[in-house]
Amino acid sequence: MRGQAPSHAPDAAMIETLAREALARIPHPFAEHLADVVLLVEEFADDETLDAMGIEDPFELTGLYHGRPVGEKSLFDSGGLPDRIHLYRRAILDEWCDTGVSLQALVSHIVVHEVGHHFGLSDDDMHALEEAAG
Repeated sequence: MRGQAPSHAPDAAMIETLAREALARIPHPFAEHLADVVLLVEEFADDETLDAMGIEDPFELTGLYHGRPVGEKSLFDSGGLPDRIHLYRRAILDEWCDTGVSLQALVSHIVVHEVGHHFGLSDDDMHALEEAAG
């Protein structure tokens, strides 16, 4: 029925679909540097990741970039894991409920933030860019 609220929370496949749509909207020439980045959707960050970041509550981490920023890569790099963007579904859903922002907008924001890390931007750099654009 139209207008009826969903009967269950969006699953990992839905989060991944929204994230891939956000990645597809990244303009060139940036998009060219994202072809080999792996996108992973998990329920929560693992304990090792949370400990390394000094985060006690897994609901505080919605996404994370693992890898070397584009500007630090070398032609001689080989054998390492591919760059990865991790999205944490339960934390995303919690923030979605708390903020009232559309799920599509929230996932897009998180993806763009993690892509910023891929290009070597710090959190402060990204916040400054967001404020300047907003």
